[in-house]
Amino acid sequence: LKPALAAARDLVEVLDATLDSETVEAGRITLQPKPINPGRLANDIVLLQRPNASAKGLTMTAQIDETLLRAKGAAIGDSARVRQILNNLTGNAVKYTVRGRIELRVFPLGSDRIRFEVVDTGPGLDEVELAQAFEPFTRVQRTGAGVSGAGLGLSLSRRLATLMDGELGAESAPGVGSRFWLDLPFDPEAATDDAPMEPAAPVSHLSLRVLIAEDDSLNAAMLRAVLEQLGHKVLHVQDGRRAIDMLKLGEVDLIMLDGRMPVLDGPQAAAEIRKLPAPLSRLPIVAVIGGDAEEAQAMLDAGADIVLRKPVTVNAVARAVADAASRPVAPAPALAKTSGVAAA
Repeated sequence: LKPALAAARDLVEVLDATLDSETVEAGRITLQPKPINPGRLANDIVLLQRPNASAKGLTMTAQIDETLLRAKGAAIGDSARVRQILNNLTGNAVKYTVRGRIELRVFPLGSDRIRFEVVDTGPGLDEVELAQAFEPFTRVQRTGAGVSGAGLGLSLSRRLATLMDGELGAESAPGVGSRFWLDLPFDPEAATDDAPMEPAAPVSHLSLRVLIAEDDSLNAAMLRAVLEQLGHKVLHVQDGRRAIDMLKLGEVDLIMLDGRMPVLDGPQAAAEIRKLPAPLSRLPIVAVIGGDAEEAQAMLDAGADIVLRKPVTVNAVARAVADAASRPVAPAPALAKTSGVAAA
């Protein structure tokens, strides 16, 4: 099933890229430029691509210029298309790099431009091969053998960048690596909906042992698939009571509780976990809910650290797990009201 699913995803990517290319070529594409938080976008891209990089033994990091962390200002572009371009650049770096590291760097270019730069230690390309890489439906034979794709990603990305008053460029050297960059307009006075980013403390990206308590088999399977894609190990039970019993039997790094379960529901289970002896009482808890604000608040009041809404996505789960694992747990449920909510 896994090879079949991977092949289906490859086919969907090719079809999407082909349709996008035809739409751009026909001039029918509609873009909606708006302010984008560049640092948060870079971190989101790395969170999404890091599991694939780690599976190949590669190190992947985001390097964000300090002036962008607290200063006002935003990149200007169509958010979905900027993500599409950066996912293509970082995805290519992961595909073609065999060993070493990949960095996504973000820094200002003067006062009105910003650069997203993907640097890898891959096979590199000579001048002729680099030109071929930007031609539609063209694959570089030396590096593309055995790698999926239709040869559309870079040509499409360059067109999209141009439509957003941006520029896509690259430098590469065989045997050394490659550097691809996306330059976009930057408005130093623009504001985004996100709060300014604080410099993040180093976070461990080791595999966590995650216990899921979820009575719906489909929801549990989807959550397990996302967590395993992110590199975590998963144990699943169907209600809160079994989750507490399982905690007492083995080592767990993080708990994900459905808000509504038989026998012992989410708030009841979270409250009981917080009453257990340390260190069990201090385990991070992510509430996974499908309900409204009242259900979310009930989970937070009972001791959950983060609320994740269904249906879950890879990006939302990655951020929720990272946030829950990095924050201190309040010693009493009543103090957990200040915890955050992660939207899927």
